Amino acid sequence: MSGGSYYVPATSKWPVLGSLALGVMMIGAGMALVHGNGTIVMSLGLIGVLTVMALWFRDVVMESRQGLYDAQMDRSFRQGMAWFIFSEVMFFAAFFGALFYIRVFALPWLDGEGAKGVAALLWPDFSATWPLMSPPDPSISGPREVMNPWQLPLVNTLILVASSITLTIAHEGLKEGNRAACRNWLIATLLLGFVFVIIQGVEYYQAVTHYGITLQAGVYGATFFMLTGFHGLHVIIGVTILAVMFVRIQRGHFGGHDHFGFEASCWYWHFVDVVWIGLFLFVYVF
Repeated sequence: MSGGSYYVPATSKWPVLGSLALGVMMIGAGMALVHGNGTIVMSLGLIGVLTVMALWFRDVVMESRQGLYDAQMDRSFRQGMAWFIFSEVMFFAAFFGALFYIRVFALPWLDGEGAKGVAALLWPDFSATWPLMSPPDPSISGPREVMNPWQLPLVNTLILVASSITLTIAHEGLKEGNRAACRNWLIATLLLGFVFVIIQGVEYYQAVTHYGITLQAGVYGATFFMLTGFHGLHVIIGVTILAVMFVRIQRGHFGGHDHFGFEASCWYWHFVDVVWIGLFLFVYVF
């Protein structure tokens, strides 16, 4: 119950159950990687994690609707979401850092810079050109071409930028008490998110079948799919969160000054959009 300055939550079983489910999922993942037969265990753990998250979030929504949270809890939620997005920034920074290291340092070293003669001993005809589309050793698989940034990647960029605009309009509508406008513009955001995922699926098909870009196609293929794949996963998560926000708005949740759940989803979606712009520039264009 609210004590006026800080909310002390009741004893909850969800942290323990969530930890157990996560542990089962990671054990299954380890079994799948080492022995190749842990898919069922990993799937059961994943189902457990998703179930705990859904029920835990349900309890938080119910507590909020009952008026149990005060200003201190609101600040705690905001700080927690801010740190979560910061952790996501660091997550993607690691992959961007790997891409930067490979292109700025590793390629010149392979070409002989800083270690004259070493690259020549390995590959006499080696030329440090990104993304190493024509490796001198035929046993090394590489992409036949790179993705054209001015086709599907540009379309997806415009879609995500437009989705940020529609979501901002929806947020402004909620703050002004115009629930119909909020709902309609949120539907537009969801549709744009779905279209983005579909186009990325088409792009992956083209990458594999027409360009020879796979996870085994050298470092370019690995970094391409790691960065764009994890981003695509975040888009799917973001669409799911926004869909939950749409259901809550339909049920009359949130007010003009009391809607941090919706605002947090906006933070997350805008973060996903900014990451994609970085991907478009440094994975596709440069």
